[in-house]
Amino acid sequence: MSYSYKNENPYSKEVDDCVIRAIATAMGKTWDEVFLDLMVYAFAAKDLPNANVVWSEYLTNNGFIRKILPNTCPICYTVNDFVHDNRKGVFIVGDGAHVVAVVDGYYVDTFDSGDRTVLFSFERTRR
Repeated sequence: MSYSYKNENPYSKEVDDCVIRAIATAMGKTWDEVFLDLMVYAFAAKDLPNANVVWSEYLTNNGFIRKILPNTCPICYTVNDFVHDNRKGVFIVGDGAHVVAVVDGYYVDTFDSGDRTVLFSFERTRR
């Protein structure tokens, strides 16, 4: 198993903040720093900080490259599979409803999300 528990939320809440938690883990920032950064992007877009368009732009502007996974088996490629195929590097992976950080062969989350389907990833190209 390549799962590592971590909750970046300063009050250890498990709310709809997976985007903030995953980005904080992947970028080595605090939950508060990422939340405030995303709020600026959200304000400019007149959207919510966990809207795909908001956090995607944030990641792109901070050295991540988005990759769409091939559509050969859209429901069979899991977080566990992604980790197995990507033992080195920093990634944000998502299934459209949840995102999780993958760091050097471990997915870092508040629950074991290894069976979730991966539809896209962002790879960090600079640290």
